[in-house]
Amino acid sequence: MTTDTMIVTAGAPATTRATPQHDALREVAQDLEAAFLAEMLKHAGFGETRDSFGGGVGEEQMTSLLRAEHANALAAQGGIGLAETIFQSLVRQAEAGQ
Repeated sequence: MTTDTMIVTAGAPATTRATPQHDALREVAQDLEAAFLAEMLKHAGFGETRDSFGGGVGEEQMTSLLRAEHANALAAQGGIGLAETIFQSLVRQAEAGQ
């Protein structure tokens, strides 16, 4: 008696055929992960201005842009796997609606 087993790793992308709609959904998922990461960086204190020798109002205004760019770079490099989960969910919803 033999049994076949299938090993699925968490966060591993499922095999789906790439379509222009999938590319758009993946981009949306990555943007959502980047927004989440930007908020996480903000609450972690990344980019807070220093009391002494700080850049003043200009530094405060640019901090959010710096955080957003760091978050986009993190998400583009794979992030924390949230984008893939969101993407798979979006694909399932799109395919169920067709």
